[in-house]
Amino acid sequence: MKPILLLFIFVSTLFATQYSVIISKKVDVGTLSAQQVRDIFLQKRHSLGNQKIIPLNLVGQEPSRIAFETDVLGMGRDRLNTYWIKQHFQGITPPITQPSHESIKAFVQNVEGAIGYIPSSMVDNSVKVLYEF
Repeated sequence: MKPILLLFIFVSTLFATQYSVIISKKVDVGTLSAQQVRDIFLQKRHSLGNQKIIPLNLVGQEPSRIAFETDVLGMGRDRLNTYWIKQHFQGITPPITQPSHESIKAFVQNVEGAIGYIPSSMVDNSVKVLYEF
């Protein structure tokens, strides 16, 4: 039984989609830690150096959004909704939402300081990778 379980874990990690947190090539910043990315997307951090940043999120129940919320933010949907309700009363709004990975990538390419996540397979030389999950 153990060898089958180990094989299943190996195969699922081998074919699991990886995602990259990206920013415009124009922004002079290196890689970020998971905590820094978390702070950006929870609106606790609003700049990287002198660059104001604009976090982007996918709408709805996209698998990459769920993976991002779970793996990077460390929150399930209910907990995250409660967090944003509390933040609303302090005048803090959640990240801007986009309908697709393509729109996140285009936004990042065209708006300096925009930061979002896309499947790693979509990364090319038009964006800079700050973090992978």
